Amino acid sequence: MFDDTYSAALLATHDITKSFGTVKALAGVSLTIASGESVAIMGPSGSGKSTLLHCLSGVLIPNDGRVLFAGEDLTEMSDAQRSHLRLSQFGFVFQDGQLIPELPARENVALPLLLTGTRRRTALAKADEVLAKIGIPDLADRRPSDMSGGQAQRVAIARALAANPRVVFADEPSGALDQATGHEVMQLLTATAAQAGASLVMVTHDPAVARWCSRLVEIRDGLVHADRRLDVEVTR
Repeated sequence: MFDDTYSAALLATHDITKSFGTVKALAGVSLTIASGESVAIMGPSGSGKSTLLHCLSGVLIPNDGRVLFAGEDLTEMSDAQRSHLRLSQFGFVFQDGQLIPELPARENVALPLLLTGTRRRTALAKADEVLAKIGIPDLADRRPSDMSGGQAQRVAIARALAANPRVVFADEPSGALDQATGHEVMQLLTATAAQAGASLVMVTHDPAVARWCSRLVEIRDGLVHADRRLDVEVTR
């Protein structure tokens, strides 16, 4: 049974394990994340940090243990239910943006809404609204091939926020950018997630990037090695 701490959390894992063949990526991770909290997950290569992110977001199902979102157990959901959850409640930002190259920014941002059945006109209007809100309305008609890396990541952030998610998951969101552009992207990501009231769960290998979050969870050998609050040291 989960105690009150787990029940009150927006997102929680309880003693989850995950193996790939003979390799144990997670060896029993328990974690709670509150609504509106920003959490950086750090660890060396192969530590299990990305696997943990994928289990938290329902992309992977652990071999053992439970994953709760708003009191619902993701491990008991069907693939279709988890897919709908990711589209309607979660936003995602990846290292390389993963925008669809054939689509302009407006349609890339609208895509999560269209996939949940939102009318095209409504979805495109929402996309324009989000692009304007984060200061890049001029990119609406550009395709990814006509954008810089920083511009593409800003569009990816807009896409992540389009459906008003309760959690934004980010996997090395500034990893492919130079330091100055990465700083700008992290400033935008953390500020917009906070303004939207969304929790932010971010995987990074960079301590400077982790300091944009209010909490740091260190993963080593598939276990939580440290979990501590952070003082924000970044000049915003």
